[in-house]
Amino acid sequence: MSLSKSDIVEVVANKMGLSKSKAEEMVTLVFGTIEENLQRGEKVSIVSFGTFEVKSSKARMGRNPKTGESISIPPKKSVKFKAGKGLKELVK
Repeated sequence: MSLSKSDIVEVVANKMGLSKSKAEEMVTLVFGTIEENLQRGEKVSIVSFGTFEVKSSKARMGRNPKTGESISIPPKKSVKFKAGKGLKELVK
């Protein structure tokens, strides 16, 4: 089973006794805050849950697996998540 943003909104609304629109506003605010900090290159740590961090990879040479031809792979940034101790213990 996967969990979507609307599923999270519904859970927050039910558990907090809020309207869905108010719950969606809260969930959007939390996600937006995480996104803004990652855009600035800052690490986001949520104690017992985990850490979100932007990692950069350098440009490099790769190989096309079909043709064997060398190709240039451009640099990129991606978001990495490292589970915190509490989350790791919870899913054991």
